[in-house]
Amino acid sequence: MPVPSSTASSTATPWTELLPAATDECLAALLEVSDQDWSRPAHNLDWTCRQTLDHLALGLIGYTGLLIARPDDRYITLFASLDPQAPVPVCLEGLRIAATLLTSTVHDTAADVRAWHPWGHSDATGFAAMGITELLVHTYDITHALGGSWAPPPGLSEAVLARLFPDAPSGHVPSDTLLWCTGRTTLPGLPRRVDWQWDGTVREEVSAGS
Repeated sequence: MPVPSSTASSTATPWTELLPAATDECLAALLEVSDQDWSRPAHNLDWTCRQTLDHLALGLIGYTGLLIARPDDRYITLFASLDPQAPVPVCLEGLRIAATLLTSTVHDTAADVRAWHPWGHSDATGFAAMGITELLVHTYDITHALGGSWAPPPGLSEAVLARLFPDAPSGHVPSDTLLWCTGRTTLPGLPRRVDWQWDGTVREEVSAGS
């Protein structure tokens, strides 16, 4: 599935294509380490790798529900989780289901729809970008805890940086910038962030790729 290069416009590829591309990338990386000990803490997180995977599924379903229910001031009442008894490769199926549901909802949501999020009321493209960010950074967290060296693809990183991190520093590899923006790493001259959040509010110039 095509992903924009680091020099392409962040809106050149529709979000309904970027989200499945991110899902495929991340699930492939997670499958490679699925035989490791997922009870280990995820990289720089208090959760285990298995708990991080469950959080990821919860987040994707949560963004789907927010776009459907469209609350003004609260989170939705539906919480999703993966079967705690299922092996990791089977749980990745659940993650694909959650990402696919979000993709379909983004596709079917009108451009003028807004839904609550604590980091800014957002539209369908914003929630797609949130889902991609969750996939990229938590796949990084898990794979690095389990001995992998996976990094978020530059094109996907560039897309979510443009949508959710308008004040991101320039002049760096997009993957490194995304990891810095989300408190995962340092950049030259910039220490690792302790507190961070994205900006999901709607900005007209980055919403055209829905």
